[in-house]
Amino acid sequence: MTTPKKVVLLGATGSIGSSTLRVLRAHSDRLQLVGVAAQSRHNELAAICREFDVSHAVLQDEKAYLRALQAGHFPATTQLSSGTEALTELATLAEADIVLVAVVGVAGLRPTLAAIEAGKDIALANKELLVLGGAHVIKAAKRKGVRLLPTDSEHNAIFQCLQGYPSEQVDKLILTASGGQFRDTPEKELAVVTPEMATKHPNWSMGPKITVDSATMANKGLELIEAHWLFGLEPDHLEVVIHTQSLVHSFVQFIDGSILAQVSPPDMTFAIQHCLLFPERAPSVTPSIDFHKAFSLDFSPPEYAKYPCLQLAYNALRIGDAAPAIFNAANEVAVERFLAKEISYLDIPKLIEYSLTQIVSPLSPSLDQLFQIDTETRDVAQAHNP
Repeated sequence: MTTPKKVVLLGATGSIGSSTLRVLRAHSDRLQLVGVAAQSRHNELAAICREFDVSHAVLQDEKAYLRALQAGHFPATTQLSSGTEALTELATLAEADIVLVAVVGVAGLRPTLAAIEAGKDIALANKELLVLGGAHVIKAAKRKGVRLLPTDSEHNAIFQCLQGYPSEQVDKLILTASGGQFRDTPEKELAVVTPEMATKHPNWSMGPKITVDSATMANKGLELIEAHWLFGLEPDHLEVVIHTQSLVHSFVQFIDGSILAQVSPPDMTFAIQHCLLFPERAPSVTPSIDFHKAFSLDFSPPEYAKYPCLQLAYNALRIGDAAPAIFNAANEVAVERFLAKEISYLDIPKLIEYSLTQIVSPLSPSLDQLFQIDTETRDVAQAHNP
């Protein structure tokens, strides 16, 4: 019997974390959870530690950590810590084989780089990480010889389709997008979109921020930037197509015109399981597509007038340097302000575009410069009234 692969899960209580736990339950003979982290949901994190007998846990929020100590819900066998440094220590845990990074935003960048330096394979479920620091992450991974395994369904699909083919045979990558909940809504009606309307996705069950990003297609913009770093293709070789059923997760088109696609139900367990068990395969947690039932697949080009965030992401990718980081930070603030009802739905791209014109992007920025630009962008986006 083979020794189970030891997993550290950063972001255990979010939607990606929940899907990961389903995979771990189904394959306890192959996968062992040895470390978990969450932002503040200490009761949920304690329950995970009890169920999986986890030896190391981190709560990023200091107040949540103190509440957890007072509540006493964590098992005595779990070493509970708090703070950024503790998160980095967890990511470099000696016994860990793979670190699944599902923490939200730029907070996952330094722990991921530390895990790479420690020789850990990375299962990547954080778009912002490569958008902010892609050049640094890719360089470090190549130098240390570790694998970056994408758990986003689109990038995981591309990763699977590329297996066995050299990069010079690839012509383009085509990412599929659901089009979000307003794909059939006339442009003139988008002005009255509310946060309640924008947080209901037709196909996927996700958190509020990423659901809004799906509606604006800012998420697809972030995925384009991520695909550039993961697979080394320039913007002119990266495309997006609307696919309403969310069954085909991406295409790879080769120089001979042949196109490969990866197909599975819209459930994150498929991509997560593929990454955690790679290069092996095992029975799926969720039933796959049933071809005894009729269904259809539809594809159409995106209407950029309806999705200006997607065009802004292309622009940022072509500009390069810190522009993608500015796009990401401005979008995060814009979505937060929209959800708080401070700005309208149509103000989201306006705030991103304004930020891209206001922040000076240095050539080949260092990691410290990128963090400074991230902070500066957030300040600008928070202060501006579009």
